[in-house]
Amino acid sequence: MPSKFQSFVVFAEMRTGSNFLEANLNAFDGICCHGEAFNPHFIGYPNNEPILGVDLETRDADPKALFSAIRKDPARLSGFRYFHDHDPRVFDTIIRDNTCAKVILTRNPVESYVSWKIAQETGQWKLTDMKAHKVAQAQFDADEFAAHLDALQAFQVTLLNRLQTTGQTAFYVAYEDLQSVDVMNGLARFLGMDEKLEALDKSLKKQNPSPISAKVRNYDDMGAALAQLDRFDLTRTPNFEPRRGPVVPSYVAAAETALLYLPLRSGPQTSVVQWLADLDGVAPSDLHTKMTQKDLRQWKRKHPGHRSFTVLRHPVQRAHDAFCRHILPADKGSYVQLRKTMMRRYKMPLPDGGPDAGYDLAAHRTAFIAFLKFLKGNLSGQTAIRVDAAWCTQAQAIAGFADFCLPDRLVREADLAGELADLAAAVGHPDAPVAPQVAPDQPFALDLIYDSEIEQLAVDAYQRDYMMFGFSDWK
Repeated sequence: MPSKFQSFVVFAEMRTGSNFLEANLNAFDGICCHGEAFNPHFIGYPNNEPILGVDLETRDADPKALFSAIRKDPARLSGFRYFHDHDPRVFDTIIRDNTCAKVILTRNPVESYVSWKIAQETGQWKLTDMKAHKVAQAQFDADEFAAHLDALQAFQVTLLNRLQTTGQTAFYVAYEDLQSVDVMNGLARFLGMDEKLEALDKSLKKQNPSPISAKVRNYDDMGAALAQLDRFDLTRTPNFEPRRGPVVPSYVAAAETALLYLPLRSGPQTSVVQWLADLDGVAPSDLHTKMTQKDLRQWKRKHPGHRSFTVLRHPVQRAHDAFCRHILPADKGSYVQLRKTMMRRYKMPLPDGGPDAGYDLAAHRTAFIAFLKFLKGNLSGQTAIRVDAAWCTQAQAIAGFADFCLPDRLVREADLAGELADLAAAVGHPDAPVAPQVAPDQPFALDLIYDSEIEQLAVDAYQRDYMMFGFSDWK
């Protein structure tokens, strides 16, 4: 049958059986795998022979030239093996090309790590006959294995995400599947081949068939180290928040000084903006705002040595600010439609026309507690209401900044005076003014209703921020 693919890639890692997989792919007349075509240290194989007329020097100058040659091979369906540390310049091109078939080979990472350590000890990376077999034991290094595992998992997550976002699927092969001629023939059919193998290539032999316990010198140490790993990531805080963009128009640059403020909504923006204006002796309206990404790039070029910062606020205080500013009132600044929906669908006890003479401290506490309970569901993707920037997690907002401009410094509101003075001194203002005091929330300040129940509700809603930034109780 004709193939819909013009090339293929085997995503694998060292010691996962990729040599054996390649040998069996090459047993098909219509398939040719060219080894580690994008290994930064050699091309294809350590002898550095050209691949389809492309030599090492040409590939290093332009890796896409080699990928193009592989795609255009007129004789066979050509492909290659690609590991997480191979030339990253060609990765996007490979992923975006839906005529390049994706094959993903995996192996238990402990087994691949031990095999890699033994190969390092013996210098033997392939075995064709047991009489040449070299024997050694691996020394398990917990830190090295953790780094090895992190690198593999990060690449697998990236790979999965990119396949999802480009609408592609892959053919998955486990190390144990390599001994199945049926799986190999199934892979050939996936690649568009009608040909079948009667038996597997037997030229390569398994190098270390012993159990792991016999292959590791410090096996007990390895067991203890692995027992500490959270294999199922049970401590992970799930994140169902929508991703946020860099929101460059919200950034505020000083009138003359090389300082850039990346505001987090429901933080002390008014106070910080006034401080930036006072720094250069101008009005807040003279600051650089509503910039495009182009404007911001130009500002950065004109201000060498610039510093950027954002201000973290305690989640309880930030939630209270958002509540008092956007949800409790019914006038300008309020999210009127959201407010109505919260009252109707989520039974939030808000005064119909906003706080009036009958709205007392007890009513305020009750309404804020209801809002915190709503936030837990909202941030977990359990409500029909948008996750607004006024109350999204600060971790997610900062991740959005990172798409274009990471802040140099995360300033905690509790340390605002000292941190701002340090920032000003770094850009030539040793005698900077003090930031104005932040005005208390209206109609009631948070400290009038705050207690352990409110703190716990905030922890439940903002687990991610508490974990990421180490917040303790507000008071």
